[in-house]
Amino acid sequence: MKGIAGVDEAGRGCVIGPLVIAGVLLKEEDVASLKEMGVRDSKTLTSKKRESLANEISELALQVEYFQLSPKSIDSVVFRSKPLRRLNYLETMVMACIIRRLCPSKSYVDTCDVDNHRCREQMLSVLPFSTEIICEPKADKKYPTTSAASILAKVRRDSIIKDIREEYGDFNSGYPSDNKTQIFLREWYQKNGEIPHFARHSWSTVQRIIDEFRAIEL
Repeated sequence: MKGIAGVDEAGRGCVIGPLVIAGVLLKEEDVASLKEMGVRDSKTLTSKKRESLANEISELALQVEYFQLSPKSIDSVVFRSKPLRRLNYLETMVMACIIRRLCPSKSYVDTCDVDNHRCREQMLSVLPFSTEIICEPKADKKYPTTSAASILAKVRRDSIIKDIREEYGDFNSGYPSDNKTQIFLREWYQKNGEIPHFARHSWSTVQRIIDEFRAIEL
C-alpha cells in the first residue's frame, strides 16, 4: 500500500495513563481535504471538535494504526536508564512499527528526539522497505497528515483517561503540574501504600510522593 502518512503521539508528559501513538495513511490527493475539514494541531481544538474530526479522518483514511505504551513499559525503559535507549528510543521504535504497518511512500513524523536526524535514521534502520521520512519538531503544526495523527492519538488517549477516571476517581488532567493530580496520587498512596498501576512510577512527581511517605515512616 502506498500513500502519505502522518505519525504523532499524545500523553508523553502525563504522569497518569498510557502514551498513545497514532498513524494515519491517506491517498496523496486526499491530503488537501484535511485542511478543508479544519484539521490542525490537536492542542488548538476543543475536545468536541477533535472527536468530530477523528471520525471524519478515519472515514477518509486508507488505514489508521494505534499503539499504546503503558505506564509499566515506560517505567521499564526510564528506570533502566540506558544511554540513548530510554523513552525517546522506545517511542521512535513504536513510530517505526506504525510506519511499517502503513507502508507509505512518505511519512511526516513529529519527532520525539532532540536530534531529528537520529530519530529519522533509527526509524529507517528497522524498516524492511525504502520510504521517505520527514521528521521534524512541531510537525503537527506544519503538515496536515501529522495534524490528523495528533487528533487521532489525542482522542484515543482522552477516551482511555475518561475510563480510568470513571473507575478510580477524578484526578483532573493527569499532568504532573496539575495540583488535583498530585493530591489524587498522594491520597492514593496514603490509603493503599503504593502508587496506582495506571500511573508512571518513574516520573519525578511520583518519586517525590514515595520519598515523602518513606521519610515519614522512618
